Amino acid sequence: MNVIIKPIVTEKSMSTVSNGRYTFAVAKDASKLVIKAAVAKMFSVTVTSVATSTIKGKKKRFGAKRQEVAIADWKKAIVTVKKGDRIALFEPETEEKKKK
Repeated sequence: MNVIIKPIVTEKSMSTVSNGRYTFAVAKDASKLVIKAAVAKMFSVTVTSVATSTIKGKKKRFGAKRQEVAIADWKKAIVTVKKGDRIALFEPETEEKKKK
């Protein structure tokens, strides 16, 4: 089962990275224990806590006829890692890294 779908990189989620909190879109049926194990294995970090919430889908209009389409519900997980651990995926890219 693919637990972690994608990282959530928004202004609000990136403001919590300095506190060791990372946000991911996860599988809707994934439990906190499964999410904790998946993040620990994938990024080699020690996870201290996981907070989840189900985000209700919205209706959006698409196409030339502006047909209304329902966007599916999805689940978000905010993962806190042990102090000192970092997930490189969320770290801002510096000029030195870009040159290499």
